[in-house]
Amino acid sequence: MLNIMKKYQNAFSVSGFETQLANIIIEDIKDKVDSIETDALGNVIALKKGKDSSKKLMIAAHMDEIGFMVVNIESNGMLRVANIGGINAIASSYHNVKFQNGVNGILVVEDGTKAADINSNKLFVDIGCDTAEKAKRKVSVGDVCAVSPMIKKLSSKRYTSKAFDDRICCTISTYAALNCDTPAYDTYFVYTVQEEVGCRGAKPSSFAIMPDYSIAMDITPAPACGNPNHFTVKLGGGAAIKIKDSSVICSPTMVDRLTELAKENDIKYQYEVLLAGGTDTSQMQIAGSGSHACCISIPTRYTHSPVETIDIDDLYACAKLLIAFIEKGM
Repeated sequence: MLNIMKKYQNAFSVSGFETQLANIIIEDIKDKVDSIETDALGNVIALKKGKDSSKKLMIAAHMDEIGFMVVNIESNGMLRVANIGGINAIASSYHNVKFQNGVNGILVVEDGTKAADINSNKLFVDIGCDTAEKAKRKVSVGDVCAVSPMIKKLSSKRYTSKAFDDRICCTISTYAALNCDTPAYDTYFVYTVQEEVGCRGAKPSSFAIMPDYSIAMDITPAPACGNPNHFTVKLGGGAAIKIKDSSVICSPTMVDRLTELAKENDIKYQYEVLLAGGTDTSQMQIAGSGSHACCISIPTRYTHSPVETIDIDDLYACAKLLIAFIEKGM
């Protein structure tokens, strides 16, 4: 699974521009599923037929990450950018970035900006050009970039990287598709687009599938230091079974079943009650006449920063819990 993780972390996949990662995923799973297609938005939808085709299970992990789009090329060659998704401007400042076409740059802040005043409107990208004409030979208005790939192993079993949200769950979904036995139900492994800008990919893919049961795979914040009173999830605490966030109240039937499977299979787990934020679960829950929907989350520190951090034990716990549900169902 670590090899899949490293490969996915290095792919370019800003919201709306997920093709590179999508192609890698398709190549990885095409021989282990019964069918695979890409819809008009770019969602990858792979079907693995189950023992019972009267029921459908949808698993969703989003391919996209937050990033930046060029909105103006200034006379001095600097690139004014706008955010794509929920950017933490301070966390992103003074990091290396890479454009989809391979051009490298650095994300910096307007001269004279006080730390308290740093926001997305104060950011620009320096690609080393001193005139607009030179810069336009390398990039254009509308081009997108993201923090450059970086993945490092910390002490113990922890890794840090940008865009674990949600590449790490794409990794889990692929691992499950490659390693699960025949599913209990027809199972759709969906790698969605544009989650970071409003869960856009999950909506049409959910309506196309009309699942009976749905599981989103996503990250959830885990506190590192400071006041953790509003967080129930801990790094190293196991798979996080979501109960609610600001966009969804998960199906109690699914929460209970995932809990039961975790206990039966000696999988470390914890419950997630998130006060803000949302995932593709919200769209899968209300597709058509609705589905029993839940989310398995991997605890992550420093979310939406270039140094998101996970624990490998949590990664494997999430994968084992997902596979258990795929194989055994309700």
